[in-house]
Amino acid sequence: MKRFTLKWPLVISSSVLALLIFVVPLYGAAVYSFKGNGGKGHSWTNYQWLIHQDGFYPSLLTSLKLAVLAALLTLALMVPTMVYLNLKGQKYKSLVDFLCILPLIIPVVSLAIGAQVAMPKILQNSEYELVFFFVIIALPYTYRALDTSLQTIALKTLVEASRSLGASWTSTIILVIVPAIRSGITGALFLTFALSIGEYTITSLLHWETFPTWTVVAAQQNILGAIAISVFSFVGAIALLSVIALLPKRSAQRVEVDE
Repeated sequence: MKRFTLKWPLVISSSVLALLIFVVPLYGAAVYSFKGNGGKGHSWTNYQWLIHQDGFYPSLLTSLKLAVLAALLTLALMVPTMVYLNLKGQKYKSLVDFLCILPLIIPVVSLAIGAQVAMPKILQNSEYELVFFFVIIALPYTYRALDTSLQTIALKTLVEASRSLGASWTSTIILVIVPAIRSGITGALFLTFALSIGEYTITSLLHWETFPTWTVVAAQQNILGAIAISVFSFVGAIALLSVIALLPKRSAQRVEVDE
């Protein structure tokens, strides 16, 4: 067996490159976002300007609400579908795989306008139509996250054991399969939430105001404020996604302690 050796020069060069590409620009933006009036000194002026802008809280809450709904709808649709495909629907898997790739192929303009017209009238006049678009654009990523996770477990054995003990399909999925693929579900949730809360193109084409569309308009009024918006959006997104990633682990640890 060939022994793996860690190549420290490669590790160090990669770390330096990551530092130059990600950390240094973020640090520079953060420093500028704390510049005072006229670019002199440092203060919270730009962040105070940000949170006092008209539409800040409504647009932020709208984006959070739609992102949460999109993540929940994605899991409700994709988890049972992926379980079926891996159990009894192997012959349909290539077709579903192709369908889930389509959002990467279809132009955003065609997707937004065409799908929007095809929706029921009640949704066309509601911001909740964006939830379905967010689910669609997240499909290529959620499909693979769940499929990879399901292939790492003995799915057929778990299902047969659960069903033989009298559990319904709903109970089997919720109480047996979901805990077994927690990492895949967390990944799907993470990706859907991130894509939803940052989606600009479809939201702009359909003329709805969410946090990304609001930031584009607000950023034109204040250069340093625009930098503050960028830093706030980045740090806020990382914080929210970290909470999403840590919640399942804390729940699992709590269950183990209770047992």
